[in-house]
Amino acid sequence: MGEKIGSADIAVAGKWLFYFVLIGVIAGCGAIVFHYLCGFGMHYFLDMMAGYRPTSPAGEHLFLPHTQTPFNKWILLILPALGGVVSGWLVYTFAPEAEGHGTDAAIDAYHHKGGLIRGRIPIIKTIASTITLTTGGSGGKEGPIAQIGAGFGSFLATKFKLSERERRIMMAAGIGAGVGSIFRAPLAGALFAAEVLYRDPDFESEVIIPAGISSVVAYCIFCIVFGWGSLFDSPGFKFQNPLELGPYLVLAVILVLTAVLYIKVFYGVIDLFKKFSIPNHFKPAIGGLITGVIGFFLPYTLAFGYGIAQEAIFNQVAIPTLIALALGKIFTTSFSIGSGGSGGVFGPSIVIGAAMGGAVGKIFNLLIPSVVTTPGSFVIVGMAGFFAAVSNTPISTIIFISEMTNSYHLLLPSLMVCSICYLLCRRWTIFENQVKSRIDSPVHAGEVMMDILQTMKVGSLRHLIKEVRCVNEDMPFSEFKKFFSSTKQHYFPVINSKGHFSGIFSSTDIREIIFTPHIEQLVVMKDIMVSDLIYTLPSEDLNTVLLKLTQKNIDALPVVEENDSGKLIGLIYRRDIISHYNDHIQKIKDHE
Repeated sequence: MGEKIGSADIAVAGKWLFYFVLIGVIAGCGAIVFHYLCGFGMHYFLDMMAGYRPTSPAGEHLFLPHTQTPFNKWILLILPALGGVVSGWLVYTFAPEAEGHGTDAAIDAYHHKGGLIRGRIPIIKTIASTITLTTGGSGGKEGPIAQIGAGFGSFLATKFKLSERERRIMMAAGIGAGVGSIFRAPLAGALFAAEVLYRDPDFESEVIIPAGISSVVAYCIFCIVFGWGSLFDSPGFKFQNPLELGPYLVLAVILVLTAVLYIKVFYGVIDLFKKFSIPNHFKPAIGGLITGVIGFFLPYTLAFGYGIAQEAIFNQVAIPTLIALALGKIFTTSFSIGSGGSGGVFGPSIVIGAAMGGAVGKIFNLLIPSVVTTPGSFVIVGMAGFFAAVSNTPISTIIFISEMTNSYHLLLPSLMVCSICYLLCRRWTIFENQVKSRIDSPVHAGEVMMDILQTMKVGSLRHLIKEVRCVNEDMPFSEFKKFFSSTKQHYFPVINSKGHFSGIFSSTDIREIIFTPHIEQLVVMKDIMVSDLIYTLPSEDLNTVLLKLTQKNIDALPVVEENDSGKLIGLIYRRDIISHYNDHIQKIKDHE
């Protein structure tokens, strides 16, 4: 029998391993296709049409040699608007859900749509994002590729008629695979898929292993085609001087302020374009035109911007350029994506954080060169801290940046900066579909009953406490019978001569006496009541109350004053607690 069970377990594990590997293969192939599309798009649009050739990070290489087209700012001004026209028509005609940054849409699908993503979304997202990003729009590659992986995971689960829970897990595995492959950070991709779903420091534990398998497979497939190694190169920075933590602390504060500005501007632009009474199809064109105007003066704020971040790591960019890049990238990203264009927000966040970190590092290098000897290390820590601030994902971000830059010697300052940025920026997030924690997700609404009940205090739910009539200890049973016949109460608190709560009994406790008439005159309520009281206080939570009710197999519990157990407030009933819990769960599910 044991062998049969073992064989069944192996078969189930093998089936799921096949699913997760398949998701990784598709996500990896999707990343390859998307990377090629972006490379060719940059060549034929920005290079051939405008003569604009932004530099690339060390881990990316040209697919085609540069053209001889001279740089033309005027074409660069209108190119993002032309891209906006095409991507806007494509998205709003075929798949309106593909607008904006894809990771947030995938988070929404996880919490509120049972992990369901329409099959056409990844395709439309890929094409629209390619057009947006390679015509000068500012954005990242992770949003589209996350939706490719997530979309295939969702499709596969639907095809095999799996449960909602299984579909959500496969969708999240697709997110990890897509992000991990395109940024060559497989471990971080898996952690990111589990962490990005929540604002609080919470992980979706059941997602980590599936996402890890899919992410590693996708990463290997991507690197087989484009070569192994990290996205960025770094000269092997090391943290050696504890005094450097002071400047890093200043960097954390500056990153938080920049992150809040980024989030406010991003969603401010989204709200602004929602108010425009023009067809949605044309909004990305307007956003693209504004992006082009900014790019006319600051060309390096367009497209991806990874190349200039790479230069900043090697201390090759001036302070004014770095500051202009950080601030300009905030606005080009906001108008490119916030207007309805398609692209990710992780990539721009990396560039903004790198630029702001580089500026702070160079300034401190000028002021205290003996303490801050390598400004480039601030670029890497700035990348990590800024995205931790805007995304509420401090742990996966630290791993992300370490893998992306192949630099693990800055973990201590990265941990400090990311922690401070996360703690100071918890009120804001670039992923508005994140929920606070597992308790707040409709996905877990029915799974964490105890956790939810623990958040509800008896004192804050006075409407659940029922006032009841009490009886005196010395009341004869014959008199109580008259009282009992005129009430629907089942539980009867008893008070003593001083008016203090001293006991309680139920209608079940009087059954024997009712059917023994000759002792009615001899019995008083004190003889019937239970004096070994179990009660609750206003400071206790409903989970504790429910445990007490269950342990004693009773339906109601006395509620007494916090500092005076002799003063009865009323009774709280098991059915009212369960009803309140069900109402709370329904409100969570109906929130959207």
